[in-house]
Amino acid sequence: MVGFHYLDWIVLGAFFLGLVAIIIWVSRMKEDTSADYFLAGRDATWLAIGASIFASNIGSEHLVGLAGTGAESGMAFAHWEMHGWIILILAWVFVPFYSRSFVYTMPEFLERRYNAGARSLLSIISLVSYVLTKVAVTVYAGGIVFKEVFNLDYIHLQLFGLSMDIDFFWVGAIGLVIITGIYTVIGGMKAVLYTSILQTPVLLIGSIVIVIVGLIKVGGWGELQAICNANVTEFGDPMMSLIRSPKDPEFPWTGVLLGSAIIGWWYWCTDQYIVQRVLSGRNQMQSRRGSIFGAYLKLLPVFIFLIPGMIAYALKQKGLLPLEDSDSAFPLLVSYLLPIGLKGVVVGGLVAALMSSLASLFNSSSILFTVDFYKKFKPDSSEKHLVRVGRMATIVIVILGVAWIPVMKRIGEVLYEYLQNVQSFLAPGIASAFFLGVFWKRVTPAGGLTALITGFTLGMTRLVFDIFSDSFTNTETFYYRIFIETNWLHYEIYNFFICIALLIGVSLVTKRASDEKLIGLTFASSTPQQRAETRASWNKWDIINTVVIMSVIIAFYIYFWK
Repeated sequence: MVGFHYLDWIVLGAFFLGLVAIIIWVSRMKEDTSADYFLAGRDATWLAIGASIFASNIGSEHLVGLAGTGAESGMAFAHWEMHGWIILILAWVFVPFYSRSFVYTMPEFLERRYNAGARSLLSIISLVSYVLTKVAVTVYAGGIVFKEVFNLDYIHLQLFGLSMDIDFFWVGAIGLVIITGIYTVIGGMKAVLYTSILQTPVLLIGSIVIVIVGLIKVGGWGELQAICNANVTEFGDPMMSLIRSPKDPEFPWTGVLLGSAIIGWWYWCTDQYIVQRVLSGRNQMQSRRGSIFGAYLKLLPVFIFLIPGMIAYALKQKGLLPLEDSDSAFPLLVSYLLPIGLKGVVVGGLVAALMSSLASLFNSSSILFTVDFYKKFKPDSSEKHLVRVGRMATIVIVILGVAWIPVMKRIGEVLYEYLQNVQSFLAPGIASAFFLGVFWKRVTPAGGLTALITGFTLGMTRLVFDIFSDSFTNTETFYYRIFIETNWLHYEIYNFFICIALLIGVSLVTKRASDEKLIGLTFASSTPQQRAETRASWNKWDIINTVVIMSVIIAFYIYFWK
């Protein structure tokens, strides 16, 4: 293995100098209000929005988790990475409603569509999801990256006469939190947006280099296919297969196609973590085109993260890579394959992705707590006071997420599997409440709140059973068959349709909101002026780019269908 050369340190240092320069520039911008801090003054352009969507999404769960699933199960998780079509739904369907509502948060949008109870519940669900997924996953991945790239297991310290060995995993993980926290606290949403413009190309360059060098080492695309296709499941599906048998215990096509879409609808169209970038747009045109640009970038992860995981698996089969833990696939490729100089670029990309994920999380969690909880109890708080409260809330969220890491590893064998598993518990209720709420004016506040409560309750029940599944010895009980034995994707789909059924049923027997309250919040209640404004915000180029994205996704499915 080639060590970390001084040239790599120079390249890495140049990246961080660029990052520091951007943060200093951003910190000097006027930031007197919470809109400036949380939403970049609502003046972001399509380039910053699209780059931030990509950099925020393509973080630790991809560099560590998605590459890990590629090494573990091949193309099984590629469905989640072909969600560019769902980002197009965000661009064409939801952007007009979000832009014209001038809300800060998704819970605030639900309050306008339903009631204050729906807002509070979604805020709670969102903050819980950040603890269970974003914080835990990103910090855990950061520890793995630093440990594998720098090839350090422990750091020996002597303090006050005491000698101790500290796991370098925790040194890297906590160090990442501190560094990212500092620059996010200083710059707010502007720091997240503008540093993404630097981070995104660095991340892409590093990952593309890994793919090229890795394929050369393996022996080409044909050799990679041959090695991966030799690994066949008990139902005859090779690693390269996108569609798996309906009997597959993990990824049956009967669960994957709709189950991944439900998670995607929640994540891309309603999650504060992503939609906050759209809310920061200057107008509908910039928000839509930023989303379309983000959809273009979303086509890349399969090729620059998942396939490198498969390359790591192939190199292991050839005895060229000591891959023991699938989640270590990408960092090991960096350590073992790249020549001097290039390693610094790729490590810069790794660190960029991790920092971007955490920075986005810090900003989203602070705005959720501050706007949806604190401001409701203390409405007379000054703007600067609200910013300080948001920063303190972020610290608490991070501490809880770090404490969750030991529990996290009990649920999924690899990081990305854990992430999607937990997201499948959170998505059904939220997705049903947003989608029917926008498309159907008859949905009532009681119906929306019922769907949110039902989806979250059923999801958290499954999570508890997953954590303690090893404690159940009687596999014949009703609750075991329902909450443990049922495939996680099938469980998610059942949960989603239960939420839909209850939402419709309750809405038909309860009072809906007035037409005045719903103006601009559903398709049927949009005014002629609002529809005209939306129509003026797009032209033929938006349609052409949408068609191109959809064509690439369809071609991918055709090629890897079987």
